Amino acid sequence: MPPLLRGALIEYGTDFLGPIPNVVVFQFNPESLERSITIPSRTTGATSRELNQAGEPPVEDITLTAHFNASDQLNDNAPLARMWGVGPQLAALEKMVYPAREIKAALTAAVDAVGKALSGSNGGSATQPIPREKIPRLLFIWGLNRVLPVVIKSMRITEKQYDARLNPVQAEVVLTLATLSADPHSDDWIAKGAQEYSLVAKETQALANLANTATAITELIPF
Repeated sequence: MPPLLRGALIEYGTDFLGPIPNVVVFQFNPESLERSITIPSRTTGATSRELNQAGEPPVEDITLTAHFNASDQLNDNAPLARMWGVGPQLAALEKMVYPAREIKAALTAAVDAVGKALSGSNGGSATQPIPREKIPRLLFIWGLNRVLPVVIKSMRITEKQYDARLNPVQAEVVLTLATLSADPHSDDWIAKGAQEYSLVAKETQALANLANTATAITELIPF
């Protein structure tokens, strides 16, 4: 029996060979995965393209439910499970929807100081970081054929059971992920590589489908 592959979400930086900021490997693979492909509407009238020309690329949303349970770790007396239950897994997921805060405190203080100097007062403060913070870069890995750059569109966490310290020991998380179409001019070569890899895997499977339909094709086109 082949080893079980687990799905995962990986947060990465521009240097993929360096330290990886955040990884969540699904404790249990979701039983189902819903994929919704939205095809952008085409323009009409004088600005419309010819019918055989491509418009904006379709956007694929992926919805899944991840389950986390600390029972086995608690039975094994695992220190992290005894201290926090499944809190670390939930916190790692939540971290993926917030901007990185590597220099947030220093940057905010500097912006506030500039704002006060320009206003000539000691009150008030700037609230918009400059430059704006970026959301984490994520890869969704689902088997050997899907390695997709994504962002998390929504996350719903249901904590189901607690220990004596009110740490969650069982939880489920409903995630909706939006796949990204990497900009050719982007410096995110990891996203571009993942997107190309998954596209090639899909095209390979589509070509392999011809073997399944060879007989049917000869029946449809008898010449």
